[in-house]
Amino acid sequence: MMDVLVAAGVALLLSMLGTPLAIRIFSRRGYGQNIREEGPSGHQEKRGTPTMGGTVLVIAALVGFACSHLATWTPPTVSAVLVLFLMAGLGTVGFLDDFIKIYKQRSLGLRSGAKALGQLIVGAVFAVLVVRFPNAYSITPAETRLSFLRDFGPSVGIVVFTIWVLIMIVGFSNAVNLTDGLDGLASGATGVVLGAYVLIGNWQLRNSCLNQLGPSCYWVRDPLDLAVVAAAVLGALVGFLWWNAPPAKIFMGDTGSLALGGVLAGLAITTRTQFLLFILAGLCVIITASVIIQVGFFKMTGRRVFRMAPLQHHFELAGWAETTIVVRFWLIAALCTAAGLGLFYVEWMPKQ
Repeated sequence: MMDVLVAAGVALLLSMLGTPLAIRIFSRRGYGQNIREEGPSGHQEKRGTPTMGGTVLVIAALVGFACSHLATWTPPTVSAVLVLFLMAGLGTVGFLDDFIKIYKQRSLGLRSGAKALGQLIVGAVFAVLVVRFPNAYSITPAETRLSFLRDFGPSVGIVVFTIWVLIMIVGFSNAVNLTDGLDGLASGATGVVLGAYVLIGNWQLRNSCLNQLGPSCYWVRDPLDLAVVAAAVLGALVGFLWWNAPPAKIFMGDTGSLALGGVLAGLAITTRTQFLLFILAGLCVIITASVIIQVGFFKMTGRRVFRMAPLQHHFELAGWAETTIVVRFWLIAALCTAAGLGLFYVEWMPKQ
């Protein structure tokens, strides 16, 4: 547990202290947020708030993870490095998107095709590598099988598996991006999921098939180091949330939201809990579904289901205060994560 605590503590400290420094630097350079004219009118007062705060989040998480291994004098595992690569790679795509918005002073950065291409390239590299690097027991970071509480069914083949991994990576990175529409909303919603993966990684370690074979043991390559990754990102996120909570002094931007979505997808794939993530990150799924419903229904009928999508903006236009929406959505996120953890542990309950 020492490495988990060190990773979280160092990342928290760096993020807590580094974010105000980033606020001063970004403000001095004019790296402020541009707001869509068609968005809620109350958002116009946020124009100019420093953005790209996700850079601090990503750096703090990487340093926290590195310090945990220096403290325990152990090498990082392949599974953890791949998840961190996914986070950093998608964060880089998001950084380019944020920088173009600032440089060209507009609310849109990379063109949708270029942004998707960047996500696909990073995701494809991850998908190819994650089924390689077997350990001494021939266990790779992931198998070409689908998973819920663990892998199930036969192999779907490398091609289908790669496509599925890309869908997860692009889907969840964009889902967190859509959730990041109000101060602190995405930070809190993803934080509870990362906390769940700290618990899941430790539980899988304690019940690893490498320690003791049993009907419910886990064939996960590096569960402890995956818990360390989750703890490092969670620590960085908590430190960032101190400054991102309403009223936000800084926004994470696409740099942070794409990186966080990548971490969630990467952890789900390497802990063999792919479909469980749809429950753990239920709020992000609901918000993404609201956009799909809105766009699809409008194209079919020319009418809207919600006053505005994503869903949080519907409630803004309905007159809810921003802090009310954020806190209530945090509660929904926590309930979804609790439900997912409950399902994860339920198979260990005594069966009569």
